[in-house]
Amino acid sequence: MTSTAVDRRKRKAKVARLGRADRSLFGTWFWEIDRVLLLLVAILISAGLIAVAAASPAAAARDNLPALHYLYRQLVWIAIGLPLMIGVSMLPKDLARRLAIGGAGLFLFFLVLVPLIGVEKNGSSRWIDLGIFQFQPSEFLKPLFVVTVAWLLSLRTLDRGLPVMQLSGLLALAIGGLLMKQPDFGQTVIFLSVWLVLLLISGAPMRLLVWLGGIGMAAVVAAYLFYPVATKRIDAFLYNDGDNYQTEKAHNALMNGGLIGTGPGGGTMKFRLPEPHNDYIFAVIGEEFGLLACLAIALLYLAIVIRVFVKLLHEEDDFLLLASAGLVTQFGLQAVINMAVNVQIAPSKGMTLPFISYGGSSIVALSIGMGLLLAFTRRNPYLTRSPYVVKWSGR
Repeated sequence: MTSTAVDRRKRKAKVARLGRADRSLFGTWFWEIDRVLLLLVAILISAGLIAVAAASPAAAARDNLPALHYLYRQLVWIAIGLPLMIGVSMLPKDLARRLAIGGAGLFLFFLVLVPLIGVEKNGSSRWIDLGIFQFQPSEFLKPLFVVTVAWLLSLRTLDRGLPVMQLSGLLALAIGGLLMKQPDFGQTVIFLSVWLVLLLISGAPMRLLVWLGGIGMAAVVAAYLFYPVATKRIDAFLYNDGDNYQTEKAHNALMNGGLIGTGPGGGTMKFRLPEPHNDYIFAVIGEEFGLLACLAIALLYLAIVIRVFVKLLHEEDDFLLLASAGLVTQFGLQAVINMAVNVQIAPSKGMTLPFISYGGSSIVALSIGMGLLLAFTRRNPYLTRSPYVVKWSGR
């Protein structure tokens, strides 16, 4: 037998081991996972590494570090985040839910500790220093909060008279208050907006949603009048009054790139951005790869959101519907806010672009969130109804 024939047989054997009859952990995961969604996320992560490579020299020059320092560190965070994402996506849905709710309690505790022992950076106290590394509790709490609220709201179907909407509201308000104290107005908007979306999907009365919307608008006005951080940023955005240096430089970088960009390494405006590798990496993409590349990134986020919602059209389990919709809403909303700030149609928020921006807490937390989303959207292709649904609904 020739070596070519032997190689062909080996390849066939590998395919057979990954056949649909394979009941191993990896085999089951491979056929149940949404491979299209996983591919879209992989493309996004790859684009992020290219973007960080472009932005790293500018950030490193400011900090007197080697040119590709932040790219090398980002590779480390990706090397941690990817296995974590895959590992979480392999969890049974019930176990993933329980771990997420337990994790929410843990990181809520850390969030309470931030005003007491938090590390201050750029005028905000958002990080906790554990000696060997620092982390931002709010980043990890975001996806875990979504799962927790989804679980609470799904309990309404049990008809036990539980005040689940009130409990979820108290949780959202408590987290919002802790975030405003840091201060972190952008993250507060994310948490409260996702909570409102989950209320809407769960079938909350329209009168309640209108009432909450009115309260939200009143809260924004009150924040502008009495919350100095919000006042400063909104004034800078609306009236060009105050420090809008960051958004102006981001806009200039985008305009400097035009449609096709200056080419990799050809950007100059990125050296004037305060956070080229983080909050304003979208502007670096626009300068070096052009507005067409920015459009491609935006469409990639849109494709991820649409992919998840299309998969949820026939979902019958209340918890899986709410958790998946909430996680992808949070993911998409964060991307929209970051891009809106970069193109000067929203005030500065200090928020990362998911899987594109540099950052340890951001990458690891996003990996956990995407792992949960992949776990909750896993489907047996031969079943029209998951046994998990039957178990959850009690039928």
